[in-house]
Amino acid sequence: MNPGTAARADTARTPKGMHDVVWPESARWELTVARFARLVESAGYGLAITPVLEHAGIFHRGIGEGSEVVGKEMYTFADRDGQLMALRPEGTAPIARSFVQHHPVPPWKTWYIAPSFRHENPQHGRYRQHFQLGVEALGPADADLDAETVALAHEFLAGLGLRQVTLKLHSMGDGVCRPGYLALLGAYLAPRQAALCQPHQGRASENPLRVLDCKTPECRAATADAPHFLDHLCDPCTEHFGRVRSGLDALGVPFTLDHRLVRGFDYYTRTTFEFASGATPAAQNGIGGGGRYDGLVELLGGPPTAGIGFGIGMERVLMACDAEGTFPTAAPQLDAYVMDTTGGESALTLTAELRRAGLRVDRAFDGRSMKSQIRSADRSGALVALVVGPQELAAGTVGLRPLRGDAEQRSVPRADIVSELKGFLINAMFIEGPDTTP
Repeated sequence: MNPGTAARADTARTPKGMHDVVWPESARWELTVARFARLVESAGYGLAITPVLEHAGIFHRGIGEGSEVVGKEMYTFADRDGQLMALRPEGTAPIARSFVQHHPVPPWKTWYIAPSFRHENPQHGRYRQHFQLGVEALGPADADLDAETVALAHEFLAGLGLRQVTLKLHSMGDGVCRPGYLALLGAYLAPRQAALCQPHQGRASENPLRVLDCKTPECRAATADAPHFLDHLCDPCTEHFGRVRSGLDALGVPFTLDHRLVRGFDYYTRTTFEFASGATPAAQNGIGGGGRYDGLVELLGGPPTAGIGFGIGMERVLMACDAEGTFPTAAPQLDAYVMDTTGGESALTLTAELRRAGLRVDRAFDGRSMKSQIRSADRSGALVALVVGPQELAAGTVGLRPLRGDAEQRSVPRADIVSELKGFLINAMFIEGPDTTP
Protein backbone atom coordinates (compact mmCIF):
# COMPACT_ATOMS: atom_id res chain seq x y z
CA MET A 1 0.00 0.00 0.00
CA ASN A 2 1.47 3.36 -1.01
CA PRO A 3 1.65 6.18 1.59
CA GLY A 4 -1.23 8.11 0.01
CA THR A 5 -3.52 5.10 0.12
CA ALA A 6 -2.50 4.36 3.71
CA ALA A 7 -3.25 7.96 4.73
CA ARG A 8 -6.69 7.83 3.11
CA ALA A 9 -7.48 4.52 4.85
CA ASP A 10 -6.42 5.99 8.20
CA THR A 11 -8.68 9.03 7.83
CA ALA A 12 -11.63 6.78 7.01
CA ARG A 13 -11.71 5.50 10.60
CA THR A 14 -12.83 7.09 13.86
CA PRO A 15 -10.00 8.55 15.94
CA LYS A 16 -8.76 6.44 18.85
CA GLY A 17 -11.31 6.34 21.64
CA MET A 18 -14.17 7.62 19.48
CA HIS A 19 -17.02 5.50 18.16
CA ASP A 20 -19.94 5.61 15.74
CA VAL A 21 -23.50 4.85 16.81
CA VAL A 22 -25.28 3.57 13.74
CA TRP A 23 -28.70 2.17 12.97
CA PRO A 24 -30.28 0.02 14.39
CA GLU A 25 -28.35 0.62 17.67
CA SER A 26 -29.04 4.35 17.31
CA ALA A 27 -32.78 3.60 17.58
CA ARG A 28 -32.18 2.44 21.15
CA TRP A 29 -30.41 5.71 21.85
CA GLU A 30 -33.44 7.62 20.58
CA LEU A 31 -35.74 5.61 22.84
CA THR A 32 -33.43 6.12 25.83
CA VAL A 33 -33.36 9.89 25.38
CA ALA A 34 -37.13 9.98 24.85
CA ARG A 35 -37.73 8.01 28.05
CA PHE A 36 -35.40 10.29 29.98
CA ALA A 37 -37.04 13.45 28.58
CA ARG A 38 -40.54 12.26 29.50
CA LEU A 39 -39.49 11.43 33.02
CA VAL A 40 -37.58 14.59 33.90
CA GLU A 41 -39.94 16.95 32.08
CA SER A 42 -42.74 15.54 34.23
CA ALA A 43 -40.71 16.92 37.16
CA GLY A 44 -40.43 20.41 35.67
CA TYR A 45 -37.11 20.17 33.81
CA GLY A 46 -36.60 21.79 30.40
CA LEU A 47 -33.95 21.05 27.77
CA ALA A 48 -30.74 23.12 27.68
CA ILE A 49 -28.25 22.92 24.82
CA THR A 50 -24.79 24.35 25.51
CA PRO A 51 -21.77 24.54 23.17
CA VAL A 52 -19.35 21.65 22.84
CA LEU A 53 -16.59 24.27 23.02
CA GLU A 54 -16.15 26.43 26.15
CA HIS A 55 -13.49 28.75 27.50
CA ALA A 56 -11.06 26.48 29.35
CA GLY A 57 -11.26 28.71 32.44
CA ILE A 58 -14.80 27.49 33.07
CA PHE A 59 -13.41 24.05 33.91
CA HIS A 60 -10.19 25.27 35.54
CA ARG A 61 -12.26 27.25 38.05
CA GLY A 62 -15.18 24.86 38.34
CA ILE A 63 -13.60 21.39 38.36
CA GLY A 64 -10.30 22.43 39.92
CA GLU A 65 -6.74 22.82 38.66
CA GLY A 66 -5.52 19.74 40.54
CA SER A 67 -8.06 17.30 39.16
CA GLU A 68 -7.03 14.62 36.69
CA VAL A 69 -9.74 15.73 34.28
CA VAL A 70 -8.29 19.24 33.98
CA GLY A 71 -4.64 18.30 34.39
CA LYS A 72 -4.44 15.20 32.19
CA GLU A 73 -7.64 14.49 30.26
CA MET A 74 -9.23 17.73 29.03
CA TYR A 75 -8.82 18.59 25.36
CA THR A 76 -7.50 22.17 25.27
CA PHE A 77 -6.13 24.34 22.48
CA ALA A 78 -5.59 27.97 21.57
CA ASP A 79 -8.02 29.09 18.87
CA ARG A 80 -7.19 31.48 16.03
CA ASP A 81 -7.86 34.43 18.34
CA GLY A 82 -5.39 33.12 20.90
CA GLN A 83 -8.06 32.17 23.44
CA LEU A 84 -7.56 28.97 25.43
CA MET A 85 -10.55 26.76 24.64
CA ALA A 86 -11.64 23.30 25.81
CA LEU A 87 -13.90 20.58 24.56
CA ARG A 88 -16.51 20.01 27.25
CA PRO A 89 -15.28 17.23 29.63
CA GLU A 90 -18.51 17.17 31.69
CA GLY A 91 -21.97 18.69 31.73
CA THR A 92 -22.44 20.60 34.99
CA ALA A 93 -20.01 23.52 34.64
CA PRO A 94 -21.46 24.59 31.22
CA ILE A 95 -24.97 24.64 32.70
CA ALA A 96 -23.75 26.75 35.62
CA ARG A 97 -21.99 29.08 33.14
CA SER A 98 -25.25 29.37 31.19
CA PHE A 99 -27.08 30.25 34.40
CA VAL A 100 -24.57 33.02 35.14
CA GLN A 101 -24.83 34.36 31.59
CA HIS A 102 -28.60 34.32 31.08
CA HIS A 103 -29.91 35.04 34.61
CA PRO A 104 -32.95 32.72 34.59
CA VAL A 105 -35.29 33.05 37.55
CA PRO A 106 -34.54 30.29 40.07
CA PRO A 107 -35.48 27.60 40.68
CA TRP A 108 -34.05 26.71 37.26
CA LYS A 109 -34.42 23.02 36.44
CA THR A 110 -32.87 21.86 33.20
CA TRP A 111 -31.81 18.63 31.48
CA TYR A 112 -29.33 17.86 28.73
CA ILE A 113 -28.01 15.18 26.40
CA ALA A 114 -24.48 16.09 25.41
CA PRO A 115 -21.20 14.64 24.16
CA SER A 116 -18.27 15.02 26.56
CA PHE A 117 -14.59 14.59 25.78
CA ARG A 118 -11.72 13.22 27.86
CA HIS A 119 -8.31 12.09 26.59
CA GLU A 120 -8.11 8.94 28.70
CA ASN A 121 -7.23 5.33 28.05
CA PRO A 122 -10.16 3.94 26.02
CA GLN A 123 -11.74 0.64 26.98
CA HIS A 124 -15.08 -1.07 26.58
CA GLY A 125 -17.78 1.34 27.69
CA ARG A 126 -15.27 4.14 28.20
CA TYR A 127 -14.64 6.39 25.22
CA ARG A 128 -12.82 9.66 24.65
CA GLN A 129 -16.10 11.00 23.35
CA HIS A 130 -18.97 9.78 25.48
CA PHE A 131 -22.54 10.99 25.88
CA GLN A 132 -24.15 12.09 29.11
CA LEU A 133 -27.79 12.43 30.07
CA GLY A 134 -28.15 14.78 32.99
CA VAL A 135 -30.23 17.18 35.02
CA GLU A 136 -29.26 20.29 36.97
CA ALA A 137 -31.46 22.19 39.44
CA LEU A 138 -30.21 25.64 40.47
CA GLY A 139 -31.62 27.75 43.27
CA PRO A 140 -33.04 25.69 46.14
CA ALA A 141 -30.78 24.40 48.91
CA ASP A 142 -33.62 22.19 50.22
CA ALA A 143 -32.57 18.64 51.08
CA ASP A 144 -35.88 17.42 49.65
CA LEU A 145 -34.58 18.47 46.21
CA ASP A 146 -31.57 16.22 46.78
CA ALA A 147 -33.89 13.29 47.48
CA GLU A 148 -36.04 14.13 44.44
CA THR A 149 -32.99 14.34 42.18
CA VAL A 150 -31.54 11.01 43.33
CA ALA A 151 -34.98 9.41 43.00
CA LEU A 152 -35.32 10.66 39.40
CA ALA A 153 -32.08 8.93 38.42
CA HIS A 154 -33.16 5.77 40.25
CA GLU A 155 -36.56 5.76 38.52
CA PHE A 156 -34.96 6.23 35.10
CA LEU A 157 -32.60 3.28 35.58
CA ALA A 158 -35.37 1.08 36.97
CA GLY A 159 -37.57 2.04 34.03
CA LEU A 160 -34.99 0.57 31.66
CA GLY A 161 -35.42 -2.76 33.46
CA LEU A 162 -32.16 -2.59 35.40
CA ARG A 163 -32.35 -4.55 38.65
CA GLN A 164 -28.67 -5.06 39.53
CA VAL A 165 -27.91 -1.41 40.25
CA THR A 166 -26.83 -0.13 43.65
CA LEU A 167 -26.88 3.44 44.91
CA LYS A 168 -24.00 4.75 47.04
CA LEU A 169 -24.58 7.88 49.12
CA HIS A 170 -22.31 10.23 51.08
CA SER A 171 -21.88 13.85 52.18
CA MET A 172 -18.80 16.01 51.57
CA GLY A 173 -19.79 18.70 54.03
CA ASP A 174 -19.39 22.39 53.27
CA GLY A 175 -17.00 25.29 53.78
CA VAL A 176 -17.57 25.18 57.53
CA CYS A 177 -16.77 21.55 58.33
CA ARG A 178 -14.67 20.43 55.37
CA PRO A 179 -11.45 22.31 56.33
CA GLY A 180 -11.39 20.61 59.73
CA TYR A 181 -11.92 17.18 58.20
CA LEU A 182 -9.24 17.79 55.56
CA ALA A 183 -6.77 18.67 58.32
CA LEU A 184 -7.74 15.53 60.24
CA LEU A 185 -7.41 13.33 57.14
CA GLY A 186 -4.11 14.95 56.22
CA ALA A 187 -2.72 14.23 59.68
CA TYR A 188 -3.85 10.62 59.33
CA LEU A 189 -2.17 10.23 55.92
CA ALA A 190 1.11 11.97 56.77
CA PRO A 191 2.80 9.00 58.51
CA ARG A 192 1.37 6.63 55.86
CA GLN A 193 2.55 8.57 52.82
CA ALA A 194 5.16 5.99 51.82
CA ALA A 195 2.45 3.29 51.74
CA LEU A 196 0.33 5.16 49.19
CA CYS A 197 0.41 4.50 45.45
CA GLN A 198 3.20 6.33 43.62
CA PRO A 199 1.07 9.17 42.18
CA HIS A 200 -0.40 10.00 45.60
CA GLN A 201 2.82 9.83 47.59
CA GLY A 202 3.73 13.31 46.48
CA ARG A 203 0.20 14.75 46.22
CA ALA A 204 -1.64 13.50 49.27
CA SER A 205 -1.08 16.75 51.14
CA GLU A 206 -2.52 18.82 48.26
CA ASN A 207 -5.93 17.13 48.30
CA PRO A 208 -6.23 14.21 50.73
CA LEU A 209 -9.81 13.54 49.62
CA ARG A 210 -8.55 12.17 46.33
CA VAL A 211 -6.59 9.52 48.20
CA LEU A 212 -9.88 8.20 49.60
CA ASP A 213 -11.21 7.94 46.05
CA CYS A 214 -8.13 6.10 44.75
CA LYS A 215 -8.84 2.53 43.61
CA THR A 216 -5.29 1.13 43.94
CA PRO A 217 -4.70 -1.62 46.56
CA GLU A 218 -2.00 0.51 48.21
CA CYS A 219 -4.25 3.51 48.86
CA ARG A 220 -7.19 1.29 49.80
CA ALA A 221 -5.12 -0.46 52.45
CA ALA A 222 -3.54 2.76 53.76
CA THR A 223 -6.95 4.45 54.21
CA ALA A 224 -8.84 1.46 55.60
CA ASP A 225 -8.99 3.04 59.07
CA ALA A 226 -9.19 6.67 57.95
CA PRO A 227 -11.60 8.91 59.86
CA HIS A 228 -15.08 9.10 58.31
CA PHE A 229 -16.30 12.45 57.04
CA LEU A 230 -19.85 11.72 58.25
CA ASP A 231 -18.55 11.66 61.84
CA HIS A 232 -17.18 15.20 61.46
CA LEU A 233 -19.97 17.08 59.66
CA CYS A 234 -21.14 20.32 61.18
CA ASP A 235 -24.67 20.40 62.60
CA PRO A 236 -26.34 21.98 59.50
CA CYS A 237 -24.67 19.42 57.18
CA THR A 238 -25.64 16.58 59.52
CA GLU A 239 -29.24 17.78 59.53
CA HIS A 240 -29.24 18.20 55.72
CA PHE A 241 -27.86 14.71 55.14
CA GLY A 242 -30.32 13.19 57.58
CA ARG A 243 -33.18 14.81 55.67
CA VAL A 244 -31.83 13.40 52.37
CA ARG A 245 -31.66 9.91 53.83
CA SER A 246 -35.15 10.06 55.30
CA GLY A 247 -36.47 11.45 52.01
CA LEU A 248 -35.01 8.54 50.05
CA ASP A 249 -36.46 6.12 52.60
CA ALA A 250 -39.88 7.74 52.16
CA LEU A 251 -39.59 7.42 48.37
CA GLY A 252 -38.55 3.76 48.59
CA VAL A 253 -35.10 4.32 47.08
CA PRO A 254 -32.58 1.88 48.61
CA PHE A 255 -29.02 3.11 49.22
CA THR A 256 -25.83 2.27 51.07
CA LEU A 257 -23.46 4.71 52.77
CA ASP A 258 -20.00 4.82 51.18
CA HIS A 259 -17.38 6.69 53.20
CA ARG A 260 -15.01 6.75 50.21
CA LEU A 261 -17.47 8.50 47.91
CA VAL A 262 -15.92 11.95 47.62
CA ARG A 263 -16.25 12.44 43.82
CA GLY A 264 -13.41 13.95 41.80
CA PHE A 265 -14.44 17.56 41.22
CA ASP A 266 -13.78 20.45 43.58
CA TYR A 267 -17.25 21.94 43.19
CA TYR A 268 -19.11 19.22 45.12
CA THR A 269 -20.60 20.04 48.53
CA ARG A 270 -22.78 18.05 50.88
CA THR A 271 -24.74 15.26 49.10
CA THR A 272 -22.83 13.04 46.66
CA PHE A 273 -24.11 9.83 45.08
CA GLU A 274 -23.22 7.20 42.49
CA PHE A 275 -25.01 4.35 40.74
CA ALA A 276 -23.09 1.16 39.96
CA SER A 277 -24.10 -1.90 37.97
CA GLY A 278 -23.53 -5.31 39.50
CA ALA A 279 -23.84 -6.94 36.07
CA THR A 280 -20.81 -5.33 34.43
CA PRO A 281 -17.07 -5.63 35.22
CA ALA A 282 -15.86 -3.52 38.14
CA ALA A 283 -13.77 -1.30 35.87
CA GLN A 284 -16.89 -0.26 33.93
CA ASN A 285 -19.62 -0.57 36.58
CA GLY A 286 -20.12 3.14 37.27
CA ILE A 287 -23.13 4.25 35.21
CA GLY A 288 -23.93 7.64 36.71
CA GLY A 289 -23.75 9.93 39.67
CA GLY A 290 -23.80 13.47 40.89
CA GLY A 291 -24.26 15.66 43.89
CA ARG A 292 -24.74 19.11 45.30
CA TYR A 293 -22.50 22.00 44.19
CA ASP A 294 -23.64 25.05 46.14
CA GLY A 295 -20.53 27.15 45.37
CA LEU A 296 -20.09 26.52 41.63
CA VAL A 297 -22.16 29.42 40.29
CA GLU A 298 -20.31 31.82 42.57
CA LEU A 299 -16.95 30.40 41.39
CA LEU A 300 -17.97 31.26 37.82
CA GLY A 301 -18.85 34.85 38.68
CA GLY A 302 -22.52 34.54 39.58
CA PRO A 303 -24.37 35.20 42.82
CA PRO A 304 -24.31 32.60 45.61
CA THR A 305 -26.63 29.91 44.25
CA ALA A 306 -27.29 26.38 45.43
CA GLY A 307 -27.32 23.57 42.88
CA ILE A 308 -27.63 19.83 42.50
CA GLY A 309 -27.62 17.44 39.55
CA PHE A 310 -26.48 14.15 38.07
CA GLY A 311 -25.04 12.73 34.89
CA ILE A 312 -25.64 9.26 33.44
CA GLY A 313 -23.35 7.79 30.79
CA MET A 314 -25.32 6.61 27.75
CA GLU A 315 -22.75 4.00 26.73
CA ARG A 316 -22.40 2.68 30.26
CA VAL A 317 -26.13 2.42 30.98
CA LEU A 318 -26.81 0.60 27.69
CA MET A 319 -23.91 -1.73 28.42
CA ALA A 320 -25.57 -2.52 31.76
CA CYS A 321 -28.85 -3.17 29.92
CA ASP A 322 -27.04 -5.63 27.65
CA ALA A 323 -25.45 -7.35 30.65
CA GLU A 324 -28.87 -7.80 32.29
CA GLY A 325 -30.60 -8.72 29.03
CA THR A 326 -33.06 -5.85 29.17
CA PHE A 327 -34.04 -3.05 26.76
CA PRO A 328 -32.59 -4.78 23.67
CA THR A 329 -31.68 -3.15 20.38
CA ALA A 330 -34.51 -3.38 17.88
CA ALA A 331 -34.82 -1.89 14.43
CA PRO A 332 -37.73 0.56 14.01
CA GLN A 333 -40.62 -1.31 12.45
CA LEU A 334 -42.13 -0.13 9.17
CA ASP A 335 -45.86 -0.31 8.65
CA ALA A 336 -45.60 -0.70 4.88
CA TYR A 337 -43.17 -1.03 1.98
CA VAL A 338 -44.27 0.20 -1.44
CA MET A 339 -43.31 -1.81 -4.52
CA ASP A 340 -43.84 -0.12 -7.90
CA THR A 341 -42.96 -1.60 -11.30
CA THR A 342 -44.67 1.14 -13.33
CA GLY A 343 -41.88 3.73 -13.27
CA GLY A 344 -41.88 4.92 -9.65
CA GLU A 345 -44.32 7.84 -9.77
CA SER A 346 -47.03 5.86 -7.95
CA ALA A 347 -44.55 4.93 -5.21
CA LEU A 348 -43.49 8.58 -4.88
CA THR A 349 -47.02 9.89 -4.29
CA LEU A 350 -48.28 6.88 -2.33
CA THR A 351 -45.45 6.92 0.24
CA ALA A 352 -45.87 10.68 0.74
CA GLU A 353 -49.62 10.26 1.34
CA LEU A 354 -49.15 7.43 3.81
CA ARG A 355 -46.44 9.28 5.72
CA ARG A 356 -48.67 12.34 6.01
CA ALA A 357 -51.27 10.03 7.53
CA GLY A 358 -48.79 9.11 10.28
CA LEU A 359 -47.67 5.73 8.96
CA ARG A 360 -44.07 4.51 8.73
CA VAL A 361 -43.41 3.72 5.09
CA ASP A 362 -40.45 3.10 2.80
CA ARG A 363 -40.22 2.15 -0.89
CA ALA A 364 -38.02 0.61 -3.56
CA PHE A 365 -35.88 2.73 -5.86
CA ASP A 366 -33.91 2.40 -9.10
CA GLY A 367 -36.62 0.58 -11.09
CA ARG A 368 -35.73 -2.85 -9.77
CA SER A 369 -37.59 -6.01 -10.72
CA MET A 370 -40.58 -7.20 -8.70
CA LYS A 371 -38.53 -10.14 -7.41
CA SER A 372 -35.81 -7.80 -6.16
CA GLN A 373 -38.36 -5.47 -4.58
CA ILE A 374 -40.02 -8.36 -2.75
CA ARG A 375 -36.66 -9.30 -1.23
CA SER A 376 -36.11 -5.68 -0.17
CA ALA A 377 -39.59 -5.49 1.33
CA ASP A 378 -39.00 -8.62 3.38
CA ARG A 379 -35.59 -7.40 4.62
CA SER A 380 -37.09 -4.05 5.61
CA GLY A 381 -39.15 -5.62 8.39
CA ALA A 382 -42.32 -4.00 7.06
CA LEU A 383 -45.61 -5.57 8.06
CA VAL A 384 -47.31 -5.02 4.70
CA ALA A 385 -46.22 -4.64 1.08
CA LEU A 386 -48.23 -2.31 -1.15
CA VAL A 387 -47.97 -3.40 -4.77
CA VAL A 388 -48.43 -1.17 -7.83
CA GLY A 389 -47.94 -3.00 -11.13
CA PRO A 390 -49.35 -2.30 -14.59
CA GLN A 391 -52.60 -4.12 -13.74
CA GLU A 392 -53.13 -2.16 -10.51
CA LEU A 393 -52.26 1.14 -12.20
CA ALA A 394 -54.81 0.54 -14.96
CA ALA A 395 -57.53 -0.46 -12.48
CA GLY A 396 -56.82 2.37 -10.01
CA THR A 397 -56.03 -0.09 -7.22
CA VAL A 398 -53.18 -1.08 -4.89
CA GLY A 399 -52.32 -4.62 -3.89
CA LEU A 400 -52.21 -5.02 -0.09
CA ARG A 401 -49.90 -7.94 0.61
CA PRO A 402 -49.27 -8.96 4.25
CA LEU A 403 -45.63 -9.89 4.82
CA ARG A 404 -46.14 -11.47 8.24
CA GLY A 405 -48.70 -14.23 8.74
CA ASP A 406 -50.82 -16.20 6.30
CA ALA A 407 -53.26 -13.59 4.96
CA GLU A 408 -53.62 -13.38 1.19
CA GLN A 409 -52.95 -10.34 -0.99
CA ARG A 410 -56.07 -8.35 -1.81
CA SER A 411 -56.88 -5.45 -4.08
CA VAL A 412 -57.82 -2.07 -2.56
CA PRO A 413 -59.10 1.03 -4.41
CA ARG A 414 -56.30 3.61 -4.55
CA ALA A 415 -58.52 6.24 -2.90
CA ASP A 416 -59.16 3.97 0.10
CA ILE A 417 -55.64 2.72 0.72
CA VAL A 418 -54.91 4.87 3.80
CA SER A 419 -58.05 3.81 5.70
CA GLU A 420 -57.77 0.20 4.53
CA LEU A 421 -54.13 -0.06 5.62
CA LYS A 422 -54.82 1.48 9.01
CA GLY A 423 -57.78 -0.84 9.51
CA PHE A 424 -55.71 -3.87 8.61
CA LEU A 425 -52.94 -2.88 11.03
CA ILE A 426 -55.38 -2.21 13.87
CA ASN A 427 -57.17 -5.52 13.35
CA ALA A 428 -53.84 -7.32 13.26
CA MET A 429 -52.91 -5.55 16.54
CA PHE A 430 -49.83 -4.07 14.93
CA ILE A 431 -50.69 -0.49 15.86
CA GLU A 432 -52.65 0.98 18.72
CA GLY A 433 -56.37 1.03 18.17
CA PRO A 434 -58.85 3.73 19.14
CA ASP A 435 -58.84 4.84 22.77
CA THR A 436 -61.83 3.17 24.44
CA THR A 437 -61.04 4.15 28.04
CA PRO A 438 -63.84 6.05 29.77
